[in-house]
Amino acid sequence: MKIKNLGASKTLLSFSDHEIFISYETPVAARLKNGDCIRTNKNWSRTTQKHITQYLSGLNAKSVDQSVLDNLLGA
Repeated sequence: MKIKNLGASKTLLSFSDHEIFISYETPVAARLKNGDCIRTNKNWSRTTQKHITQYLSGLNAKSVDQSVLDNLLGA
């Protein structure tokens, strides 16, 4: 696993087959092995929503329950 700080309160965890985007301490988006992107369907703060938009940078992402991202992280 690699940890990359992307800025204030933004972190990217990279694994061999996927990556998870963390805003503050919460996994909120991910890019899967097959290239698909997912994002939480939970409405977090305005800043976290902005972080998600920046991470996905215009990519189409499927909205999933927060538990899917928590499970990817093992939380």
